[in-house]
Amino acid sequence: MREPHQIATLRRADRGLPWVGGFFDYQRDPVRLYRRHYDNYGPVAPSYMLGRTSVMLLGPDACGEALQNRDKAFANEPAWSQLVGPFFHGGLMLIDFDVHHGHRRIMQEAFTPARLDGYTRRLHPAIEQGLRGWESGKRFPAHWRLKQLTLDIAADLFMGGARDTGPAEMARVNRAFLACVQAAAGIVRADVPFTRWGRAYRARRVLEGFLRGYLPAKRATRTDDIFSVLCHIETEDGDRFSDDDVINHMIFLMMAAHDTSTITTSTILQYLGQYPQWQERCRAEALALGPAPDRAGLESLTAIDLVMREALRLRAPVPVLVRYTVKDTTVQGVRIPAGTMCAVGIQFTHLMEEYWTNPMVFDPERFAEPRREDRSHRFAWEPFGGGVHKCIGLYFAGLEVKAIMHHLLRRYHWSVDPAYLPPLDHHSLPFPKDGQPIVLLENA
Repeated sequence: MREPHQIATLRRADRGLPWVGGFFDYQRDPVRLYRRHYDNYGPVAPSYMLGRTSVMLLGPDACGEALQNRDKAFANEPAWSQLVGPFFHGGLMLIDFDVHHGHRRIMQEAFTPARLDGYTRRLHPAIEQGLRGWESGKRFPAHWRLKQLTLDIAADLFMGGARDTGPAEMARVNRAFLACVQAAAGIVRADVPFTRWGRAYRARRVLEGFLRGYLPAKRATRTDDIFSVLCHIETEDGDRFSDDDVINHMIFLMMAAHDTSTITTSTILQYLGQYPQWQERCRAEALALGPAPDRAGLESLTAIDLVMREALRLRAPVPVLVRYTVKDTTVQGVRIPAGTMCAVGIQFTHLMEEYWTNPMVFDPERFAEPRREDRSHRFAWEPFGGGVHKCIGLYFAGLEVKAIMHHLLRRYHWSVDPAYLPPLDHHSLPFPKDGQPIVLLENA
């Protein structure tokens, strides 16, 4: 066995601007930045941003080693805390090892098959209610309208409707979630007015105040929304969440549930508008199924499932995961010392020609038998992460996206210029800066 070698020395040409480093290169085009570093340094590539040297883990082998984390060298909390820690602390993504294991055991009770059945039943009326304000024949920013829709769905399924909360308050909550997510791109990482982090600190207080107002009622009464479930679930050993645990998990889950679902749904909307044959194929499935399918019905939507998987490949809602080494470790024969910030390049892997045929082309059939290009490598397709930190709500997310598309396809048809490329904002989670304008037309 060969001895592990040191991380390559970063070339001056790849170091970027003083202190800022490759920060602006990432915001302009992260995949291009990853490709350059992969070509120059391989799967364990040095990087320099915001005054510190870090490591990019690129390709499914390197990403897989970090996600599997067999020697428990990679931690989430010290990595994510440098980006959004003060705003999503205590969420599953920001806790590690035994604490994470304990919290995940409890939370798994909120995503059992029986509970997913119940959430699915609630999805359809929530979507119908949210779509009532949508007008056909008028150009509107689809991404932002979908974001409001998914937040409304989250309010219903996660909070039991928040029925005494008006549209203005929900809009305030939506802005607060956006501010917390956008904090990841902050350069000044302190509670300083007029900065991303300063806005996010205030936004976190908005979210805590909003949720704590409902907490006593949720503790007092058992209902089938996730907020109530988190207040009452316990393991066979009697482990339960404290009030602070519930609030922390609710803030993180509501962010994850509506931001990532928005990105995936708006991506599907774009590609179905550019590939009408796939839109018609998906619509035929939706019309054949009926207006409010149960969980098994949604899972039977084969064409929509293929399109969703391809959308997740082309535009992963969380394109990069971060980890921090708490002890020395080795990845792909390269020694990574303790105290190293690592970027796990999920999106880059999704676009590697070594594992995908014409990777920049929309081709949902790549996920169908017999091709199954996602099986070209165990970690070729990982939009939900992997290992013990794999997204706990991935099945719910799939049901939500399919349910939204089911209703949109039954009600509307649309087209998108085949040459349209959304101008993506990469400050945090990717979203179209133009709002992804679209015109929906009522089906005949």
